[in-house]
Amino acid sequence: QVQLVESGGGSVQAGGSLRLSCARHGDAYSGYCIGWFRQAPGKEREGVATMDSRGNTNYADSVKGRFTLSKDNAKNTLYLQMDSLTPEDTAMYYCAAGRWWDCPESADKYNYWGQGTQVTVSS
Repeated sequence: QVQLVESGGGSVQAGGSLRLSCARHGDAYSGYCIGWFRQAPGKEREGVATMDSRGNTNYADSVKGRFTLSKDNAKNTLYLQMDSLTPEDTAMYYCAAGRWWDCPESADKYNYWGQGTQVTVSS
């Protein structure tokens, strides 16, 4: 069993930055895809960025060049550095993990989810 615990959300003005953290607890198996999804009110959950067990990353077009994934293996923690935030980035952000060699785009493919952390960007 895997538990994911997110932190780091908050409120920021447009152009600002936030860093989200996702700490993974439980199963020591290393072959997981792990990443971030977000859901704004009235919208479907969408992928933001993922990292596979080899360290390969994928980013949604809307965040490329602004968001960066990194990982601290010693702490089993994934980070999402979010820069140049815009009001369109406002959403609940969820960390997710699944046993995949190549990270799928669909949220339905991920078995484990954190509780979510709110990011609010004001103009």
